Amino acid sequence: MSTIIIIAAVVVIIAWIIGLQRKLVSKEELCNNAMSQIGVQQASRWDALSALADLTRSYSDYEYKAITDIISKRRPIGSGSSVSDANLQEKCIGEALGRIIAVGEQYPELKASETYVKTMESVNTYENQVRMSRMVFNDSVTALNRTVRQFPNNLVAGLLGFKVKDYLAEGVGKESMPSMNLNK
Repeated sequence: MSTIIIIAAVVVIIAWIIGLQRKLVSKEELCNNAMSQIGVQQASRWDALSALADLTRSYSDYEYKAITDIISKRRPIGSGSSVSDANLQEKCIGEALGRIIAVGEQYPELKASETYVKTMESVNTYENQVRMSRMVFNDSVTALNRTVRQFPNNLVAGLLGFKVKDYLAEGVGKESMPSMNLNK
C-alpha cells in the first residue's frame, strides 16, 4: 500500500512539473511574441521615417544625410531581441523623428506638404501601436515573472532554466522628442 502511495505522489509531482514547464513555456512564448510585435510596429515606423527622410532631401542635403545616418542604425527587433535592443531602436527612432521635425520647422512648405502631413500621421499611428505592443509585452513579462518567482514554482523554474525577464521602460528617448502636433 505504501508503495502505491509513493508512486502516486511521484506521479503527481511529475505531472505538476510537466504542467508548470508547459505553463512557463507558454508565458515565455507570449513574451517573445509581444517583442516581435514591437519589432513589426517599429519596422513600420522606420519605413515611414525613411519616406520622410526622402521628402527632406529636396530641402536640405545635410539634414537628409544626418537622418539617413540615423536610419542606417536600424536593427530588426524580433522574438529573440532583448529589452535593451528595443530601447536602443526607440532612441534611434526618436533621434530621426526629431531631425525630421526640425527640418519641417525650417521649411514650412515641406511641413505643409500633404505627403509630409499624412506620413507624420502614420508615424503617430505607429507610435500608438508600439505603445500598445510595449504594454502587452510588459503584461506578458509580469505573468511570466510572477510564475517564475513564486514558491514552489521558482525551484522548478530555476532547474528548467527559466529566468525573470526585464520590463520595457516607458519613455525611452521620449524626454527629448519634439511634439508631433502638426497644427502649430
